[in-house]
Amino acid sequence: MSRKWIVLSTIIAVALAFAAGLMVFKNRSGQELAKSVQTHSEALIRPHAAVYGNPAAKVTIVEFLDPACETCRAFYPIVKSIVNQSFGNVRLVVRYAPLHRGSDTAVKILEAVRLQGKYWEAVEKAMAFQPQWASHDSPQPEVIWELIADIGLDMAKAKADASGPAVAQILKQDITDMQTLKVDRTPGFFVNGTPLRDFGAEQLKSLVAQELSKVGAPAQP
Repeated sequence: MSRKWIVLSTIIAVALAFAAGLMVFKNRSGQELAKSVQTHSEALIRPHAAVYGNPAAKVTIVEFLDPACETCRAFYPIVKSIVNQSFGNVRLVVRYAPLHRGSDTAVKILEAVRLQGKYWEAVEKAMAFQPQWASHDSPQPEVIWELIADIGLDMAKAKADASGPAVAQILKQDITDMQTLKVDRTPGFFVNGTPLRDFGAEQLKSLVAQELSKVGAPAQP
């Protein structure tokens, strides 16, 4: 066998070994996520969590969100669309996984705004203008205050609440639950407690459809 073919065979063997190792890692990671949810089901949804959609929906998407995460921004309209087209059968529950620098401050701002009933307006602004404040090299989450200045807030109260103990406790609880459930990347999705193992928009839609069929709800258009 020529040297060229030996090298090529070695490269192929290494690639196959890497792919196999990746598959094992993904399977093991998925199994760990599923096990952690079964063992710590109470950590998935807390009474303080923001809800989008019908509170009594039969299917619940829990998203561990990082406001500074580009992928979370890309998925935001997708998840909203899933909920909006579900005829009230799907709801979104937002939990936080502030993995990027500065995202903990962003979370505190959003939660302070929620105390005034303006949460989703603020989320829309934060996501739409994320590139302006969420640079990973030099994040400026305080810019969010400027972005939401026109949504009808008592700004003095919101800024005081953002630094207060109630909001701090929400952030602390979500970080604890994130760690308990072994969420180490964002967005992290669970649908009726089942973790999304193969990440992607179509995979999320498929998992939602699977859970809708289990509860006898109509499939989405």
